[in-house]
Amino acid sequence: MRNRIFPCGGWIATLRAAILGGTVLAVAAPGAAAADFPERPLKIVVPYAPGGSTDVVARMLGEKLAAQFGQPVLVENRPGASEQIASAYVAKSTADGYTIMLATMAGLAVNPWLYQLPYDVLHDFAPIVTAVKMPSFIVVNPQTPVKSVPQLTDYLRNNRVSYATAGTGTPSHLAMEMYKKYAKVDAESVQYKGGAPALQDVMAGHVPVMVALAPEALPYIKGGKLRALAVTSAARSPFLPDVPAVTEYPDLKGFEIDQWLGFVAPAGTPGAVVNTLNQAINEALADPQVRSRLAELSILPQGGSVAHFTQLMRNENVKWKQVIKDAGIKLQ
Repeated sequence: MRNRIFPCGGWIATLRAAILGGTVLAVAAPGAAAADFPERPLKIVVPYAPGGSTDVVARMLGEKLAAQFGQPVLVENRPGASEQIASAYVAKSTADGYTIMLATMAGLAVNPWLYQLPYDVLHDFAPIVTAVKMPSFIVVNPQTPVKSVPQLTDYLRNNRVSYATAGTGTPSHLAMEMYKKYAKVDAESVQYKGGAPALQDVMAGHVPVMVALAPEALPYIKGGKLRALAVTSAARSPFLPDVPAVTEYPDLKGFEIDQWLGFVAPAGTPGAVVNTLNQAINEALADPQVRSRLAELSILPQGGSVAHFTQLMRNENVKWKQVIKDAGIKLQ
């Protein structure tokens, strides 16, 4: 695990220090009443290694929370087992608001239908707030004859084609399975260990198509190494406004996927504490510096109420359960 305390100050310097190696904070014994929260340092658990999108968002917001609360904020990385290590740790942590997690759509809405988890995501966590969303794009190798979603549908119907994914059960895999269902086409998945190697093979022409996260794909799209056919969000992306949304095509109405990140606490965390965290994170997400930096990373700030995030988690669990069942996705 790597850890870093954010008392305040420039987030770039602190992020660099965190990636190179941080310090471990011994958290004080639980105590204070909700009305006095927080009286001591807080900890944000990240289920991935330092340096990735989830880690960067956690550290960026951790700095803002430290400034708001006047308390250090520790970011602790607990990667492994598709978020299960971090999630199990947080689910069993003291429910006082001093340990929270920045989890992903995969961890909170997909994993329950792929793994036998030692926790229940809808009962063992207290939702706090939706933090950000990362749009995805359907991309193809520019050398293919495909220049639009209807052309992709025809191409898949008339050719034996494989598609690249970042791994079994990842958003890129689930998105293409949804596309196949809505467009009534077939294609074989090729599983990679992450989005980067999958994109490299698409650009090399080994696999013609994939659904890729904006932070990973946009530099290659803008550099002409990938062709973007559509964004998988309900509306067009501000990062590529000339690229249509999949919902603009009649046969793809209802096909929508955004990778989202959200904060959760252990179940039983006092409602007043959850609301305090919700308000503070919303304030951090509204900060112009945060919004500007997120835009540079092709990430969209969200925010909203506790109730909104609670409903999002429930809706997404229902949605991905059905997608996984229909596609027959199973982990070996």
